[in-house]
Amino acid sequence: MRTIKGPALFLAQFASDVPPFGDWHGITAWAASLGYEGVQVPSGDSRLFDLDLAVSSQDWRDEFLGIAAANGIAVTELSCHLQGQLVAVHPAYDAAFDTFAPQALRGNAKARQDWAADQVGKTIRASRLLGLDAMATFSGALAWPYLYPWPQRAPGLVETAFDTLAARWRPLLEMAEDHGIDVCYELHPGEDLHDGVTFEMFLDRVGHHARANLLYDPSHFVLQQLDYLDHIDIYHDRIRMFHVKDAEFRPTGRQGVYGGFQNWADRAGRFRSPGDGQVDFAQVFSKLAKHDFPGWAVVEWECALKHPEDGAREGAEFVRRHIIRTTPHAFDDFAAQAPDKAAVAAALGLA
Repeated sequence: MRTIKGPALFLAQFASDVPPFGDWHGITAWAASLGYEGVQVPSGDSRLFDLDLAVSSQDWRDEFLGIAAANGIAVTELSCHLQGQLVAVHPAYDAAFDTFAPQALRGNAKARQDWAADQVGKTIRASRLLGLDAMATFSGALAWPYLYPWPQRAPGLVETAFDTLAARWRPLLEMAEDHGIDVCYELHPGEDLHDGVTFEMFLDRVGHHARANLLYDPSHFVLQQLDYLDHIDIYHDRIRMFHVKDAEFRPTGRQGVYGGFQNWADRAGRFRSPGDGQVDFAQVFSKLAKHDFPGWAVVEWECALKHPEDGAREGAEFVRRHIIRTTPHAFDDFAAQAPDKAAVAAALGLA
């Protein structure tokens, strides 16, 4: 068993134009001051990361890693959640997701998709060049608008959506194989890959590709009322990344899983800072340790109530308390006996 690495912090929710969050030196120094040892970096946020230079310039990469190291911070993974989302977009969401793409591509779904695939490919390449072995992403979605089958879905609609999704991702998974990078899909409402069943549907269509893996985030399973502990037991061999994010689900006589179109603070299911929700993180860390999880515990702050800087500060210590320093030997080794075939036979009445 390996000891989980951490604490680390996902920077996507903190990057801004306000110091110290608007540049790479400032935000890594800030993270280190809170006790973080690593950061997960959104590859599309130009304030922190230049994806084109990351794949083309060794000098840029050396400076990027050097600044982080000087501040006592490791780069844990790159994330291309937003670009991955644009690999597959249902037309109903075109206007909303156009904002994630460059201005010149808006209104051109095919050009946006091509750009997104190129961005994912560059994130794969940049990950390898930075010495990483996994990256985070969303899958995108074509079938999501048809989640609740009323009126009845057209025969073959779901199958065609997943066939298409797999066809778009297969070349990227092959690129990931060539570069030794695990593509870790965050199972997330709004994505066609949002639970175990949909992930398996995708795996079937990409030939159970070795590079199609998972970013485990229990908060999304609390909101879906899915057993997030059993999920680890089922998919531990595919879990390569871990977001420490909490959530709570408190249904009422007025609303449940769907949330009644309410804002986050007023939803029955809402995200909370680590330790403020209902996720049993003691069991989560225990199961990940048992299954020899190889990666980092990365705090992703999303909370309907708490200030982000408070959530980040508390999150570092929360993770540190929960990381299990795994034992190198069995607790009862003190009573171990030397191998003795005769004694074994005698103990079984076979002597």
